[in-house]
Amino acid sequence: MKKIMRTMMFVVMLITMNSCSAETPDRTKKPVTKENSNTTNYTYNNAELELMQLINKYRVSIGLNALEKANFISNQCEDHNQYMIANNVMNHNGFDSRSQNIMKGLGAKKIAENVAHNYKTPQAALKAWLESPGHKKNIEGSFTHFGIAVSSDASGKKYYTNIFAKI
Repeated sequence: MKKIMRTMMFVVMLITMNSCSAETPDRTKKPVTKENSNTTNYTYNNAELELMQLINKYRVSIGLNALEKANFISNQCEDHNQYMIANNVMNHNGFDSRSQNIMKGLGAKKIAENVAHNYKTPQAALKAWLESPGHKKNIEGSFTHFGIAVSSDASGKKYYTNIFAKI
């Protein structure tokens, strides 16, 4: 029984620790439009587009605004996926740096990040995030934009990074 309880506590701690957020104090924000949040190129794969649709569908279903995709943010997500793949880890290492890049590049004042790995479908990744209080809070947060990357390692294991921003 003790082993089961320890395992359950570990899983709860792992889930809770795998969502991050950062805010900057309110300040005069740089105006950001759809055009300049997408000044960098990013080619979305089908899984990324599907996950964006699923997140927006969920948000709208609970009365929240749909989020606008931002290539700049998706590039930050892809960079993190490549880091996780290269190091065979799932974590938020470098989140502060990604947040600062988005804050400086897009004038964002609030950032949050969800990561996941080894889910075969976007639906499965979203379901897991919605079952985790920290991840769900990020998905339901007061954000305006988001970026997503879904990448596979050499064995086909998928890595997901989803960053939300309030611009």
